[in-house]
Amino acid sequence: MTKVGDVVLVYMDDKAAFFARIEEIAADVKADWFQVKLLVLQVPMLTVTWILRKAQYNGEEFTMGGRPIRIEKVIAPAEEDAGTQPENAKKSAIKPELVVPKKQKEDKASKQGKVISITARRKKDPEGA
Repeated sequence: MTKVGDVVLVYMDDKAAFFARIEEIAADVKADWFQVKLLVLQVPMLTVTWILRKAQYNGEEFTMGGRPIRIEKVIAPAEEDAGTQPENAKKSAIKPELVVPKKQKEDKASKQGKVISITARRKKDPEGA
């Protein structure tokens, strides 16, 4: 069942043509027909409104200007479980800063100055220089 907010793939002549998001589904003046507003996800984006029956925006093929068209709801693939991923695809638990060689860490630490709080500085220098 396709509803507002769903992403759909529109097929024209049995070939995937474009993705769109359903923005609005409103009853048309004709009984059992609906105005389906689609945000076409392409560059530049555009909005179209097609008058369709419920079965048509839920996957039944129809024609427009003699061209067969079908709207199919897109279902996002489920995320793979970490245990099923190949070994080289697993994310490393090592943080980048831990990979730095020891010598570079020591050099970096020796170049850093001492941190002094503002209140400690004021106590040292009462003139405010």
